Amino acid sequence: MLVAVQDWGTGFRQISAWILTHAILPVERVLQQVPAWAILVLTGLLAWWGQRRFFPVLLYVGGLYLIGAMGLWDKLMQTFTLVLVATVFSVLIGVPVGIFSARSRLLRKVLTPVLDVMQTMPSFVYLIPVLMLFGLGKVPAVLATVVYAVPPLIRLTSLGLRQVDKHVMEAAQAYGVTRWQMLTKVTLPLARPSIMAGINQTTMMALSMVVVASMIGAQGLGEDVLAGIQTLDIGRGLQAGVAIVILAIVIDRISQSFGRSQRHRRKVRRQA
Repeated sequence: MLVAVQDWGTGFRQISAWILTHAILPVERVLQQVPAWAILVLTGLLAWWGQRRFFPVLLYVGGLYLIGAMGLWDKLMQTFTLVLVATVFSVLIGVPVGIFSARSRLLRKVLTPVLDVMQTMPSFVYLIPVLMLFGLGKVPAVLATVVYAVPPLIRLTSLGLRQVDKHVMEAAQAYGVTRWQMLTKVTLPLARPSIMAGINQTTMMALSMVVVASMIGAQGLGEDVLAGIQTLDIGRGLQAGVAIVILAIVIDRISQSFGRSQRHRRKVRRQA
């Protein structure tokens, strides 16, 4: 590791600067410039579109409003930026790897022990290599979060694609579809609930790294939790902890609602 830092340290710093300036900071600026009421309205619309029930929508919007009332809105946006960027990177990595894993038994055999290690290793361990390679700040926090959060998405994407009905695939082949059409128009749509469940789990695991990532310079709600622990300020730590829980519930429920099949969502809308 020390040899890699000495030989390729400049390259790693350039990669870190590019991710910071082109991915993390632009998203954070946009979220902080958007009025709080607009984000609350957007949250309510997404929740209503996915669930079509008034009471959950009121709870989600009210929970985010409570975070703003506690004076933690800017830190909430910083935390959401880290979770959002880490989730996007995880999707860009996890979905293609899951697709290749579903098609290759050899790749699954190679990936299985690797994913097992990634999921069972304590999250603090991921901070050591990224800290040595990229230093302190938001970039190593995002990269450590991606390593920690991507395994469930790879597993569930591969599982969902392998569980697609063979008869449906044979019928599609009978109509002369190409491999790309088979993937984009048949297997991926049918595996969407499983893939969305993987994205949901990845997002939750990314959010669970918020406090850990604050130890290497990531700002946000985790920073307040860590400061509350270090200074024994129970109120400060409790406020930030409650805000993290509220954000986790909102993200979890909304992402779950979009992960359900279209048939189930139409049934919920008819009942509503």
